[in-house]
Amino acid sequence: MQTTHVKNVALAIAAAALAGCASVQTPTPGDPLESLNRGVFKFNDTVDTYALKPVAKGYQRVVPDPVRKSVTNFFSNVGDVYIAANELLQLKIADGVGDIMRVTINTIFGVGGLFDVATLAKLPKHSSDFGITLGHYGVPSGPYLVLPLLGPSTVRDAAGLVVDYYGNPLSYVQPSSVSWALYGVNLINTRANLLGTTDVLQAAAIDKYSFIRGAYLQRRRFLISGGDGAVPSYEQPPPNYDDGSSGAAPTPAPAPASGPAGAAPAGPSAASGAAAALPAETASGASGVAAPAPLGGPDGETVPGQQYVPPPPRTGFPVIRMLK
Repeated sequence: MQTTHVKNVALAIAAAALAGCASVQTPTPGDPLESLNRGVFKFNDTVDTYALKPVAKGYQRVVPDPVRKSVTNFFSNVGDVYIAANELLQLKIADGVGDIMRVTINTIFGVGGLFDVATLAKLPKHSSDFGITLGHYGVPSGPYLVLPLLGPSTVRDAAGLVVDYYGNPLSYVQPSSVSWALYGVNLINTRANLLGTTDVLQAAAIDKYSFIRGAYLQRRRFLISGGDGAVPSYEQPPPNYDDGSSGAAPTPAPAPASGPAGAAPAGPSAASGAAAALPAETASGASGVAAPAPLGGPDGETVPGQQYVPPPPRTGFPVIRMLK
């Protein structure tokens, strides 16, 4: 009976996927499996609409918010175990040690992880898995892929799910029925936490598939890059100290203009602008006014505010000097 049920589920998934294969004649560039993905996405959305979402709403009504928050904290604490393992695999030692400390503090002082004491202790929570670890070391993501019941992924991340399963402590709970029950509670609790988000998505997104695909891929790139938006590079270019990189000619200083009696003369101001590119003694002689010497000199000198001053020939390093 159980074998027949599994076959029926597999046939339903296959039928949904085949139904979507003819829906997209020209796949979006970068998504060669779009036809298949849309079919599986439609199947997942149907299951969510008629099964998972109603159960999550009932769970939210029945279970008080403090209890749901404790359930979320418990599974988050369990997840920190394999997050820490992946951080250490990526040689992010400080983050990995921090995650281990989170697990220790929340397990001991948070009553088995029911309370998030580590966050109160200013220990940040990270997000990582084996797919991110593979991406960190340059493994390409491959095409975008929607997995039945599991949702958005890529070929690389789908392969990482196998390692994540065996790295999750819930997988080793015995008997196996208790393990799967815990996975089920985590799924329903997570879906209940996302009820508001999915309602907004349903109302705002014209094409939910494209929106979720873009959001998923963008977030994965963000996590792999560590937050700077690019895949980590271990070869850094040398710094560029060329002050003429923009190619734009410097703007000449305005010519002095005569003003009414009692107005401040413009000549010293123009001369002080020239002093930004000349030694102090040269500028002083040209303007007839004692020009301040460069900042950092033996006499505590300054130059006009936010002017870029070329370095003396003996050093070769740029200097930024500011007015007092």
